[in-house]
Amino acid sequence: MEYQLTNNEDKKRYEFDIDGQIAYIDYMLARGNIYLTHTEVPPSLGGQGIGSKLVHSVLTDIKENTDYKLFPLCPFVAAYIKKHPEWKSILSELVNIE
Repeated sequence: MEYQLTNNEDKKRYEFDIDGQIAYIDYMLARGNIYLTHTEVPPSLGGQGIGSKLVHSVLTDIKENTDYKLFPLCPFVAAYIKKHPEWKSILSELVNIE
C-alpha cells in the first residue's frame, strides 16, 4: 500500500496519516543540513513495514526536492541506510555509516 507523505513544517516532521493515526519522522534544519532525529509508528500499525516505507519516502523527498545534506541521528533511519547503501549519496560527508 502507498501512503501520502506530508512535510508538516509547523511540527518539523514528515508524516503518514493512516486512517487518522500518524507515523512520523522528526527533523531539524540547520546550516544547509537536515537532521532526522526520531521515527515513531503507532503500536497498532507496527509490523507492517510502515516505518521503512516512511523512511524511504522521506529520503526520496530529501533527494528529489532539497539540497540538504543528511545527518541520520535516528537509529532506525541509520539502520535503513546501512541496509540500503544507495542512499549514502545524500549523507553529509561528515557521516560514516558502515
